[in-house]
Amino acid sequence: MCRKNRLLQIIMVLILSASMLSGCGEAPEESIEPSQPEKDKIVIGFAMDTLVHERWLRDRDIFVAKAKEMGAEVILQIAYSDSREQERQVQYLLDQGIDVLVLVAHDAVSAAVMVKKAKDRGVKVIAYDRLVKNANVDLYISFDNVKVGELMGEAAVSQAPQGNYLLLNGSEGDNNSAMFRDGYMSVLEEGIKNGTIQLLGETWVVDWLYENALADMQNAVDSNTKIDSIIAGNDTLASAAIHVLTEKRLVGSVTVVGHDADLDGCQRVVEGTQYATIYKPIDLEATKGAEFAVTLAKGGLVQANDTINDGRYDVPFYKIEPILVTKENMMDTIIKDQFHRMEDVYMNIPKSEWPSQ
Repeated sequence: MCRKNRLLQIIMVLILSASMLSGCGEAPEESIEPSQPEKDKIVIGFAMDTLVHERWLRDRDIFVAKAKEMGAEVILQIAYSDSREQERQVQYLLDQGIDVLVLVAHDAVSAAVMVKKAKDRGVKVIAYDRLVKNANVDLYISFDNVKVGELMGEAAVSQAPQGNYLLLNGSEGDNNSAMFRDGYMSVLEEGIKNGTIQLLGETWVVDWLYENALADMQNAVDSNTKIDSIIAGNDTLASAAIHVLTEKRLVGSVTVVGHDADLDGCQRVVEGTQYATIYKPIDLEATKGAEFAVTLAKGGLVQANDTINDGRYDVPFYKIEPILVTKENMMDTIIKDQFHRMEDVYMNIPKSEWPSQ
């Protein structure tokens, strides 16, 4: 009897197991419904070169916030100034099924391969802030970078119409560096030709890094040649230049111009150690960049206000105007637009000397 009961129990277990397995063959319809909205969600791949400089943190935060406000998801990747890593990251983004790629290229030439990969997948590409050469991107959004350089050159010449100039260009792989240089050289050219301006030398600072600019500056200043003006590719490089000038007790006697309107750059401007910076309304670039990404992902058209040649193709260019900032107009530009707070810009200045609001 016990043996019969035991056999009956085993048979019942086998029957129950078989019925459970047959139920696993197909999922109930409601199990796929929660994933359906995600399938329709716009996904933007944002491949950035670096976050080392203050401005890129602002770009990231504003871009992501605006995209989310518009119902899009952003997958962010940071290459940390490594072209091969950026290529791997772009491949990863494409494998995630992104709808549009927004690319801040580390290297203007090698990034063309990444653009081609995206286009082969039918993914639209926005070159954000930095142009990609020979790639025919769907949109380039940036500032008038030649004008940025022109404003820098004009600011330097206004304070040092003649004398010895030193140029700290940005990273050679960044197309913007060449555009900035084109701008300030167009201003300096006449003085160089007639001999009123002597170009002591110039360097291309690898990866825009402070430590590289510091080494370049130390080599230049150790020559004991008098320097009248330094045009630095951005405020980080200007900071390195001013550090060396301070060590040599030359700060304040050399006109230094940078750009990006970083907080520390603006502080140096009001303190008098840096003559000028260039304000680029990054809030506008990041907001517009996110809006354009969503529009392209939806299959819409973007209205650019210009075109630019990338070396092979004329591509749509949404161009934003830069603004020269000196001590005299700091309140009417940086503070008025709330780009930085007055308390932060003037923190090293006695409050009794702050300008009235």
